[in-house]
Amino acid sequence: MKYNHIGITTTEKFDGEIDLPHLKVTVSDHTNNPFGIQWQRYWDDAPYPEIVLKIPHVAFEVNDLDAALIGHKIIIAPNSPSPGVTVAFIEVNGAPVELLQIDRTVRTDL
Repeated sequence: MKYNHIGITTTEKFDGEIDLPHLKVTVSDHTNNPFGIQWQRYWDDAPYPEIVLKIPHVAFEVNDLDAALIGHKIIIAPNSPSPGVTVAFIEVNGAPVELLQIDRTVRTDL
């Protein structure tokens, strides 16, 4: 596993907003700072568990998402926020953790 970003929820607007309509969330670019801080504003009808909507999460890149999910409580099933990226959320000690797999043949920018 390799640290990727921290996602912090907010209800306020922020600079550099990126709408992800298929996920019903607006995010900032976590690569625009050396610490991987990403702001997230979930839309009113976002279909996510309360733990994800209210508690910040840490995200880690993994080589094999399916293998990394084994034995964990999955709270958001694998999905693709953008081409070449597959993510899932698990619950660890009462906190959400995002695991992501990046296909570097598709996403040479990450």
